[in-house]
Amino acid sequence: MATNQESQDSSSAAAGGMGFLAHLIELRDRLLRMVLVLGVVFIILFPFAQDLYEWLAAPVLNQTSAGMIATGPIAPVFIPYKVALLAAFLISLPYIFYQMWSFIAPGLYKHEKRLVVPLIVSSVTLFYTGIAFAYYLLLPMIFKVVQAMTPEGVAAMPDISAYLDFVMMIFIAFGFGFEMPIATILIISTGMISAKELGKKRPYVVVGAFVIGMLLTPPDIISQIMLAIPMWLLFELGLFLSRFFKQELKAAGKAREEVDRLERDKMDKEDADAAKLAAGSSVAAATAAAATSSDSSADDAPMWEDDKYTYEDDNDVNLDDEDYVPLTEEEMDAELDRIEAEEAEQDARDRNTSKPSPSADEGNADADSSQNNNKDTKSK
Repeated sequence: MATNQESQDSSSAAAGGMGFLAHLIELRDRLLRMVLVLGVVFIILFPFAQDLYEWLAAPVLNQTSAGMIATGPIAPVFIPYKVALLAAFLISLPYIFYQMWSFIAPGLYKHEKRLVVPLIVSSVTLFYTGIAFAYYLLLPMIFKVVQAMTPEGVAAMPDISAYLDFVMMIFIAFGFGFEMPIATILIISTGMISAKELGKKRPYVVVGAFVIGMLLTPPDIISQIMLAIPMWLLFELGLFLSRFFKQELKAAGKAREEVDRLERDKMDKEDADAAKLAAGSSVAAATAAAATSSDSSADDAPMWEDDKYTYEDDNDVNLDDEDYVPLTEEEMDAELDRIEAEEAEQDARDRNTSKPSPSADEGNADADSSQNNNKDTKSK
């Protein structure tokens, strides 16, 4: 389990370490390598172009004594080199598959890499097997039937360009048709369907094989049957071989479940972080609102006050206003004198208010003396 986790982490790191542009650059490099190897093999086979065409035309030349014709003006010169290019592609096919596998390998797990290598080797082998089946069994049978069914007085002499197109189509159809075991194993390995359920759908597979044979082969019943029957048998072979990949398929299923679990945990963590961030934002907004209200209260409070005056900040005064004119020294002195005069007047007013009047004092003294005289008279 730890090994699988390490392989998953390494695969994720490898995938995350490369951006989209880096993947495009790597794809370009690998395509250039494929083209370069294909060109080198073609150059090597270039001197043997005539021999390769004679080998390719052997199935039809062995069935007819009339030979072949060329209707195109440069077909006799151009067609052999097309055959050499086709042979170069077939020879370079293992390297092409290797470059394709190397491009997708960094995104695979360790157990998936162990599964892909035998699949690629077997896919190349099956592709070559399909081509050999078509060349050594199908083509001789087709042209033997054609010669047998040719009307009297008609010479069956195929054109070399049409023959090359026909053979290339047969090779491609049988090459990919013989990949049926690989397709079967991949379908089962992805978890789309189990081997037991796929075996129950055998009638649909047989019908599909005949339909594919009809679409990929020329319009004759022989090539259709000879492609459909091997595809059906190879399907059965894929079901049988899938049992030997049972452990690898189970490991792939567990890896997919682990990846799904990690993705769910990551999404849950992102949701929790988003909720915390939203809560922090609301708290920050409330704090900012409280600070703003306190600042506004502080702005409304007076700057300084005493028993007589209260000085406040006049926010309405704009020193940058063009209409504002500062006071001169004389105006400042006059303003200070005015303020001092007001303060002196206020002090005098306060003293007059607190001092008792003389008439009230004299009246109080007369009242006291009359009360004393009355008390003496009564005592006498």
